[in-house]
Amino acid sequence: MRELEEKQDRLVRAVNESGLDGVLLATHHNIAWLTAGRSNRIDASREIGTARLLVTAAGRRFVIGNAIEMPRLLDEVLTGLAFDPIELAWIDDQDPALAVSAAQKAAGASLGADWPLPGTVPFEPRIARARALLTEPELDRYRTLGADAGRVVGDVCRGLAPGQTEREIAIAIAYALAAVRARAIVTLIGSDERVRRYRHPVATDARWRHVVLVAVGAERDGLVVSLSRIVATASAASGLEARTVATASVFARLLDHTRTGTSGAQLFGAAADAYRAAGFPGEEQRHHQGGAAGYRSREWLAHPRSQELVQARQAFAWNPTITGTKVEETVLLVDGRLELITSSPGWPSIPIEPQGRALSTPGVLPISS
Repeated sequence: MRELEEKQDRLVRAVNESGLDGVLLATHHNIAWLTAGRSNRIDASREIGTARLLVTAAGRRFVIGNAIEMPRLLDEVLTGLAFDPIELAWIDDQDPALAVSAAQKAAGASLGADWPLPGTVPFEPRIARARALLTEPELDRYRTLGADAGRVVGDVCRGLAPGQTEREIAIAIAYALAAVRARAIVTLIGSDERVRRYRHPVATDARWRHVVLVAVGAERDGLVVSLSRIVATASAASGLEARTVATASVFARLLDHTRTGTSGAQLFGAAADAYRAAGFPGEEQRHHQGGAAGYRSREWLAHPRSQELVQARQAFAWNPTITGTKVEETVLLVDGRLELITSSPGWPSIPIEPQGRALSTPGVLPISS
């Protein structure tokens, strides 16, 4: 409840500063954020769930849902969170205007929303800024998720053998994450030539022979971590090591500049400088470098026009790439201190020292062919 109240206070301030009467939340990531990880997801193909949460300028909160879902929402999803129900017939719930009308009766005529709804003001950018500063309970959930994801992804990758298909590896990753109550929202598996040709190798039936890249986004309680691992036969690994060390130097430079108040544009510039220093100028043009994380795999990306600023307590997933290799981990910045949370125990590592901190990034795991 304390976490919910803190987040509601942020929303109420944003609503009042905008001169609105309330805000409607319908997207999965915003509902998970406000409710400290509760889920509004039934149909995973949809960006929005079956219920909307309404926070008014006066500080009241409501759940708007249809008669099919309301009993379950109150009994299981929102239990203990003191949301007042506004129930609609499921037939009426098919018309977004009726849900907006119900919210207006409770809050007032002028509403913001995180999803295009008739008669509302777009409000997602303001909500995203409210999401950015992580609470202490969120930091704890993030650390646990990162440790679980790093462990199970590392375990799967250590068991890989040449000849497996990319789809088989993707399935193994999904099962391993499900076993720790996490959901694979990104699973990229690139083998051999596909690693060199594509920055986002969606899994196919190709069988890996020499090198395989596994890139994962894992979600639990709304929070998302990202990490990548590379496995190679001994002969292929020797050729990848220098490039991976160079990529790790870019990762370290990004961490070095991940400081409160730094802009996304400045971070992008730091990455470009690091690629040049490593002898690979222009690689920043071939793939994004990552950015802030949270209730989306990337809340914002570092790019030359980004004016988003690093917050004092925020998650970041940096993913620099040099053709054929990649370094990707999730870190927390907590009041000036960096924490790398997705390490895989026992994985080959490359030492780095961003901001004077002794950390390490994942290297290439060599296996016998």
